[in-house]
Amino acid sequence: MFHSALRRQYPVISHGEGCYLYDTDGKRYLDACGGAMVVNIGHGIPEIAQVMQEQVGRVAFAHRGQFSNAPLQRLAALVAEMAPAGLDLFFPVCGGSEAVETAIKLAHKYHRDRGRPEKRRVIARWQSYHGNTLGALSASGFSMRRAQYASLLIDFPHIAPMYCYRCPFGTAYPACGLACANDLERIIRQEGAHTLSAFIAEPLVAAAGGAPVPPRDYFARIREICDRYDVLFISDEIVTGFGRTGRTFAIQHWDTVPDLIVVAKGMSSGYAPLAGVIVKRAIAETIRDASGLFPHGYTYGGNPVGAAVGVCVLEYLRKHQLIERAAEMGVYLHERLATLRVHPSVGDVRGLGLLAGIEFVRDRATKAPFDPVTGYGLAVVQEATRRGLLVYPGTGSVDGVAGDHVLLAPPFIITREQIDTAVGLLDETLIATEQRYLA
Repeated sequence: MFHSALRRQYPVISHGEGCYLYDTDGKRYLDACGGAMVVNIGHGIPEIAQVMQEQVGRVAFAHRGQFSNAPLQRLAALVAEMAPAGLDLFFPVCGGSEAVETAIKLAHKYHRDRGRPEKRRVIARWQSYHGNTLGALSASGFSMRRAQYASLLIDFPHIAPMYCYRCPFGTAYPACGLACANDLERIIRQEGAHTLSAFIAEPLVAAAGGAPVPPRDYFARIREICDRYDVLFISDEIVTGFGRTGRTFAIQHWDTVPDLIVVAKGMSSGYAPLAGVIVKRAIAETIRDASGLFPHGYTYGGNPVGAAVGVCVLEYLRKHQLIERAAEMGVYLHERLATLRVHPSVGDVRGLGLLAGIEFVRDRATKAPFDPVTGYGLAVVQEATRRGLLVYPGTGSVDGVAGDHVLLAPPFIITREQIDTAVGLLDETLIATEQRYLA
């Protein structure tokens, strides 16, 4: 097995149940991050396994260029019901990076079919992450991940991050006048609107930012600027889509409607590779009436098994009112995490719903981060894992290189008692890690 970390020894997973994972040595882990912010309905749900088995028994694969299939049609209809008004078409793929690549191509194709083929580049933000394929990584503003492949990347422009804890303009909301959002207009004018197809942003930046929450009017300003310069707005909801923040899509917290929504992870809760782009009908109709073609796709996109799983997961979310539960339990999670602010290494605790970030600092007064070489955030994750708690590591939130945080994104079925356990284990973890790094 060729692992990304070639010197690391991995435990071997045995099974999962609810909010817990078990390795082959019998150790139990409280999964407080849903793997990679993926699992929302919990591990080991019998009805999902049953649906997969039944669909495989009927037909496991039929190529999208030859057939549609009933599960995919049902999935597209469900997504349209759940999406903001006007976004009622769904293009299926298998992973988040594929979905971002699809959105990038789709934005360009839309402008091309309107007679504007020069509008091809996508604007993104620094301290963001949109995926590992070359187009998605080109949009990502995550310096550490970009560095190894910089010579391969597309020249996509980036604007300042939305990061109130460390405002890149040295001010504070609302006195800032939304300078970070206005930076979008600056870069559009600088680069030329005639070259720019879309702006992509995560409503809450997860892996690269530790879940900072934008001001209430941030995305309204973004929408206004995009409309002024004929630039599409892509909301990257790979992490936040389908309930993670207590709304079906996180962008709904800001009462803003994007042109494209990129989804993955929670759409299938990890039970099958499934992702896609939710598209405004007006965009699809423009392409239909011009060329009539969007020449793009992947072999397994829209396969019947993945689609059947997606339908079952979304129906399970609705049946058990788990999006509402994510909002309710999210309030409790953030209340309990706030108690960790007593630790000298905790600089900020933030997030929405069942997505929470804890940023670590070497000095709380100055907000000075740890030297990246020390690996403080990774040490926290390893100590937590040793204690049977899984949290998700993050780096680069300060400038793309420095800055340590962890993310919590537990299944929506998590209980108050399990949240108490997670916070208690984190408390113990921070005591132990601070003794090593701050003594």
